[in-house]
Amino acid sequence: MTNRRTPRRPLRVLFLSSEAHPLIKTGGLGEISGALPLALRELGADVRLLIPGYPEVLARLEDAKPVHRFARRHGFPECTLLSAEIPGGVPAFIIESASLYRRPGSPYVDDEGQDWPDNARRFGLLSRIGAILAGKSSPLRWRPQIAHCNDWHTGLTPAYLHFMSGPRAATVMSIHNAAFQGVFPPTTVRELGLPATSFQVDGVEYYGSLSFLKAGLFYADRITTVSPTYAEEIQSAPLGFGLQGLLAGRARVLSGIVNGIDTAVWNPARDSLVAAKFSASDLSGKAANKRALQEAMGLDTDPGVPLLGMVSRITEQKGTDLVIEAAGAMLALPAQIAILGSGDHALERALIAYARAHPGKAAVQIGFHEGLAHLIEAGADIFLMPSRFEPCGLNQMYSQLYGTPPVAHATGGLVDTIVDCTPGSLAEGTATGFLFRDATADDLASTVALAVDLYRQPETWRRIQLAGMVRDFSWRASARRYLELYQSLVA
Repeated sequence: MTNRRTPRRPLRVLFLSSEAHPLIKTGGLGEISGALPLALRELGADVRLLIPGYPEVLARLEDAKPVHRFARRHGFPECTLLSAEIPGGVPAFIIESASLYRRPGSPYVDDEGQDWPDNARRFGLLSRIGAILAGKSSPLRWRPQIAHCNDWHTGLTPAYLHFMSGPRAATVMSIHNAAFQGVFPPTTVRELGLPATSFQVDGVEYYGSLSFLKAGLFYADRITTVSPTYAEEIQSAPLGFGLQGLLAGRARVLSGIVNGIDTAVWNPARDSLVAAKFSASDLSGKAANKRALQEAMGLDTDPGVPLLGMVSRITEQKGTDLVIEAAGAMLALPAQIAILGSGDHALERALIAYARAHPGKAAVQIGFHEGLAHLIEAGADIFLMPSRFEPCGLNQMYSQLYGTPPVAHATGGLVDTIVDCTPGSLAEGTATGFLFRDATADDLASTVALAVDLYRQPETWRRIQLAGMVRDFSWRASARRYLELYQSLVA
């Protein structure tokens, strides 16, 4: 008689996020929340997304069908749970609430850049619906074994589940940036239907206020963040942002898993947004992209001068002020600078003024343009990423795949994804970029000068380019680690 193994049922995961590409994206969280569920499904997991019904989401999912109506409760309005499949094949649940989500602006701020005053209720509802779907009172036949929460917007889900009776899904809380914590007045505890006993140090209380992120970190079964180095950094000041004691105390259940990138979108051999495709076996297209970038940004079309590119939020966290301070030294090498991004208005004005004072040498475009972002990655010779802290970062991975070695501050995921150019790594042929240790303009400028020196040595530079271009930054390896984490929780 032959023994037959019963096929293992797919692991069921509810993936909660405030944004997800291609439905809506404001930054790295949206990119991750679009790519990771898809990669997990390709590995056999039954992953379903839960996301608010913003206008952009509803417009992209016109065929969404209602599956349940939630009554008004705990200060939350009535809402409808919709079901749809997003492009790429990931099933999604969408929370339709016109009063909370149907409004102009981004998911988080209005057209003036101010936080929506009811963000606690807006993301409290996302967290609460997530907890209901992950608990015994779910109205759905599909019951998750894992509820994977992402950033502060979903941080109350583990707290709600803790205070619900009966069986529930295990919870994973992922920190994408510990600087954003969802902090609200203490009266919010009652307004969101949390018990008064939750408002204490061993609970949701954070320096006299309610913190969504702290709630998730305290009550979740496992904590992850987006790189091993960042997982270490957030266990102490300053990068713990007041949560370092809690994180150090829960170090046993905290792990860092580096993000992947969408290598179907970010692939110089297939990229339709660049001027000329190229690959590790044929780098000739880099020159055509450089010229196209120089023309697009109004820079002198000089093929010999190294071109420094940067695509970033324009903030002090991203080191924009360091670039402004070091710009004179970098242009004197000589070099050109091309920057795309938006953020702090004072820094934007400073960049614009500098570019106007140095026509043909420095250029900046405020805002975001997907095609120009790809062209900068493809056409620049060196990519600048001087972030003061960077949980993971994505552009340094794009840059390596596009043969554009990055110059980056040695922090967080930048350390984990860039092989620093040292005599040893150069000799081994593993160097893919350049790391500087101190977040200062002088250290940035001197490291750029080192990169430019090697740029002028074509054979050495080509080895650095090729070492980066052949690396595997796909989501598959990261998704396997998440799957192993999930399986350990349900074993």
